[in-house]
Amino acid sequence: MFSKVLVANRGEIALRVIRACQELGVRTVAVYSEADASAPHVREADEAVLIGPAPSSQSYLVGERLIDVARRMGADAIHPGYGFLSERAWFARAVREAGLVFIGPPAEAIEAMGSKTAARQLAMAAGVPVVPGNAEGVRDADEAMAIAASYGYPVLLKAAAGGGGKGMRVVRQAAELSEALASARREAQNAFGDDAVYVEKYIEGPRHVEIQVLADTYGTVLHLGERECSVQRRHQKMIEEAPSVAVTPELRARMGATAVAAARAAGYVNAGTCEFLLDRDGQFYFLEMNTRIQVEHPVTELVMGLDLVQWQIRVAAGEALPFAQKDFAPRGWAIECRITSEDPANGFLPSTGRVEYLHLPSGPGVRWDGGIEAGSEVGLHYDPMLAKLIVHAPTRALAIARMRRALLELTIDGIETSRAFHLRVMDDPEFQRGDISIQWLEHRVASLTAPQRDPATRRLAAIAAALVAHEERTAGRAARPAPSASDGAPSASTGPSWAAVARREGLRT
Repeated sequence: MFSKVLVANRGEIALRVIRACQELGVRTVAVYSEADASAPHVREADEAVLIGPAPSSQSYLVGERLIDVARRMGADAIHPGYGFLSERAWFARAVREAGLVFIGPPAEAIEAMGSKTAARQLAMAAGVPVVPGNAEGVRDADEAMAIAASYGYPVLLKAAAGGGGKGMRVVRQAAELSEALASARREAQNAFGDDAVYVEKYIEGPRHVEIQVLADTYGTVLHLGERECSVQRRHQKMIEEAPSVAVTPELRARMGATAVAAARAAGYVNAGTCEFLLDRDGQFYFLEMNTRIQVEHPVTELVMGLDLVQWQIRVAAGEALPFAQKDFAPRGWAIECRITSEDPANGFLPSTGRVEYLHLPSGPGVRWDGGIEAGSEVGLHYDPMLAKLIVHAPTRALAIARMRRALLELTIDGIETSRAFHLRVMDDPEFQRGDISIQWLEHRVASLTAPQRDPATRRLAAIAAALVAHEERTAGRAARPAPSASDGAPSASTGPSWAAVARREGLRT
């Protein structure tokens, strides 16, 4: 086992890796930008090193600096988390050449799966079903037109080098294709430095289902079941769950075997995820492989009963997986909500400011993977995800009820967050039935984000209004103390005043 690991990330995933290392008896080195000097992950690590200004291009993305820090601090390995440099083959190779261990797949596997077109070619060679499309980027609009005509409209233009919806356009008729291709190329170039775009058949109303894989250096490759990731906004996942209501045990076995075949074809080692589209007839198509730990890994951990981040570290240290495929079957149901610093009622615009008050949910089956605390400053330098709220229960219905209860308990004051949006999704009849697809949120977003009083805040505000009225009636005498912060209520020292809460909710005293 390693003696010391450098955690090349920030926020909740940095804390997640630090905690996994602590349980393994491994010391940790945190890195931080000037904007993150007081972040929780800096305090929780054994050591911490400043690596540059707030912009990630001058701090978290400077791979040479991270490797230099790891060597100076005596680290054996680097864990990249997700995002930033986690899927950069050059960084994995540079770590290896520096005599350190990259806690993730080999650089060669990252390269094999890093390009969508290359991944499609590899998948097809391994007999993995893919969405009909061309295997390489198109040269011009005429070639794209010919390919689209052979598949029939609608088609999907996709950036070969990226993800997250960048460089992606749905084209429903030939007259739209030329302009859409030019737009997709510009966006792909700006986002990834590569304007290659390819064409594939557009599948109407599919689900986004992914399969977690785990492989060691001794030839064992396992799948750990599926995650349902269809609740998306602009191709960004917002809610994930495991298992999926649409996946039977037989389909799980087939999709899992396909993911294992793709991983073997890439020479994959460590944790990774194969993403699929699942159509209404139960046919699935390989999309891509994420060569890192996923944001949504906790739902798999909860239903499968293992620590994926710890096994990332164990595998990288040379341990063999002591499991067999028969050891894994989902137990219960897990749901994850990504809590972001965005205002759903205002088009999900980013929200910045200081976290003035934070009250976290707890109780049976509730997990909070967060990177903030009271006093944290939230800016625009990084991804808006603040934390992940995850629940586990025996059934999906109970998991939804548990998530709803946890969201009602959660209080974040000082910035706008997605909490109220997630609460509405839990109450939505279609979501409760599992009747969703990757287009579901597009059709429901208006009703799920319309201005509406949050019931939890409304109840708190009613209490606040009553207390303000009491204080006004007893003016000149000793004021009655407000409930303490431990009761989950605002106080003069830890949160907004009762009067402020009442005013915010428009309640008269």
